[in-house]
Amino acid sequence: MNGEARLLAPLVPTRGYFPDFLTPAEGLLGMTDALAALRETPAVRLHDELGRLSSTTRPLPAWIRAMADGETRALGRLAGVLQRYYEAAVAPYWARVQGRIEADRAARGRALLDGGADRLLASLPPMMRWRPPVLEADYPVDRELHLNGRGLLLLPSYFCRRTPVTFHNPDLTPVLVYPVEHQSPRLTPIAAQERSLGRLVGQTRSAILQGIGVGCTTSELARRADVSLASASQHATVLRDAGLLTTLRQGNAVLHTLTPLGAALLRGARSAEGVGAA
Repeated sequence: MNGEARLLAPLVPTRGYFPDFLTPAEGLLGMTDALAALRETPAVRLHDELGRLSSTTRPLPAWIRAMADGETRALGRLAGVLQRYYEAAVAPYWARVQGRIEADRAARGRALLDGGADRLLASLPPMMRWRPPVLEADYPVDRELHLNGRGLLLLPSYFCRRTPVTFHNPDLTPVLVYPVEHQSPRLTPIAAQERSLGRLVGQTRSAILQGIGVGCTTSELARRADVSLASASQHATVLRDAGLLTTLRQGNAVLHTLTPLGAALLRGARSAEGVGAA
């Protein structure tokens, strides 16, 4: 895999331009749809975008130059390398990635409900600043993106770091990919995780899990579970250590959301209740 990963390095430099066709809109539907769309990239687009890449980086490898010249086998090779890289480097950690993404979406959705588009845009991470009617962003290069009546798709990304990114081609659907908040890693030993899961048994934590819904603050969680604020905070910590919820700071408050594991556990409990009732 290391050798194949090196094949991708010229396509995605650590800084500067990388081709737009590598991030097709179908990626929102999953990896299978994204790779299918990548394989269908028109030859003229490959030539244009890879040609721009060759002018900003070191000479491209022969297989990438062949792809720029319309070689379909080279494009298929790229799709295969991306699939294997995903399976080795991303898929094993997808639950954690998805948990952070869902936490960010919950925070943005809450801001939208509380104060509309203005509150939503003002809630974005600090490398972006909403100064109506302009959304300013720290960006690797000086550029402007004019919507011209089009909407802007905001995409939180686990792998985007420091600054947002957008398509180089201004004619594509306006998309702003921005970094999600990354908490300091807190490594929990396996034995400690097992003890945390063992402590989950009980009505209060069941009420906490069910009370989180699509996201709530600690104060709201305390009211929904009918416990004190201190108790809600303590139970949330145990659930977070067990990998069942994610906490995202929002100003002076925090927002708790279920991780995929927490949601699956809750669904399983509800299914069991349904079977018992039957």
